[in-house]
Amino acid sequence: MPHARREHRVLYTPGPTEVAPEVLREMARPVIGHRGAEMQELIRDLQPRARALFGARAHDIFFTACSATGLWEAAIRNCVARRVLVPVCGAFSERFYEVALACGAEADPLHVEWGRPVPAQRVADLLASGRYDAVALVHNETSTGVTNPLCEIAEAVRRQPEVLLVVDAVSSLGGIPVEVERHGIDVCLASVQKCLALPPGFSLCAVSDRALERSRRRVGKGYYFDFVRLKEFFDRQVPLATPSVSHMFALLVQLKRIEAEGLEKRYERHRAMAGAVRSWAAGRFALFAAEGARSDTVTCVSNTRGVQVADFVARLAARGLGISNGYGRLKDHTFRIGHMGDHTVEGIGALLGAMDEVLGEMAA
Repeated sequence: MPHARREHRVLYTPGPTEVAPEVLREMARPVIGHRGAEMQELIRDLQPRARALFGARAHDIFFTACSATGLWEAAIRNCVARRVLVPVCGAFSERFYEVALACGAEADPLHVEWGRPVPAQRVADLLASGRYDAVALVHNETSTGVTNPLCEIAEAVRRQPEVLLVVDAVSSLGGIPVEVERHGIDVCLASVQKCLALPPGFSLCAVSDRALERSRRRVGKGYYFDFVRLKEFFDRQVPLATPSVSHMFALLVQLKRIEAEGLEKRYERHRAMAGAVRSWAAGRFALFAAEGARSDTVTCVSNTRGVQVADFVARLAARGLGISNGYGRLKDHTFRIGHMGDHTVEGIGALLGAMDEVLGEMAA
């Protein structure tokens, strides 16, 4: 039975993901000046809501008109004085390591087999050497569908008082609990196009007093991403430089929508969507991520049937549904399904049904 033509391709990719119409409408509001009382009121409204999302009551909250890659650079430049340990278990954590080197930092990778989580004990063993003053961890590795054991790794970092913990929560914030304050995270950063379900091009971070103190002693950290300078401006509820006002309008509406749903219910919905996708994938292919480390926001499916992934993705796109092929070295060996943001269990069910139909067509 042919599917009705959709107004646009519905994105079940691991980011960007689908954006709700009411959020998109906020992006079209008339722009306000970024040095006036209206902007101060907007930031004053955004910051406590963002703190609640991060689970960071005492952290400073900064908003930036860039992707999270910019905040990677910010974290490295502000927080690494001696040497940073970067656990590498996929394409994005590998890039985090490359960014550290590009910023001129002394950095060591902790290589972990792709598809497996970072072992907290290996982090603890390396930190015991006293060589490091920071750890840069990707919480949810979007390329492999692995969620790293944040609680255990954070505990290992806390045993070393001089080591700061920087966490990339790009594909977890708003979909998987992060709990910045509980875990003692010093910098937690995320962009908005994944679990927060906004258009891409905007990021936010939570920064601890310890990270700010480290930043005060750093030189050569640049201007735009200087945490101390950012704090001076955001303490007055004004942005450091020209912000993406439209994203700030949209973020406020989305944070209110998240509050209305409730974080625990939001996490429960993400777990339910993930469970449906994992069950489908295990019955027809295999899961790339190791059992016990599988993400609740993105599933990486191993192409055990040898289907033409590009053709599979294209056929779904023709039905108005977007998923992604594998990333980097996994491009033709896996495909990825994003179940994040404002998607529903019912919507995931419809996607899985369409995927079965396409697989049937390809096998005929």
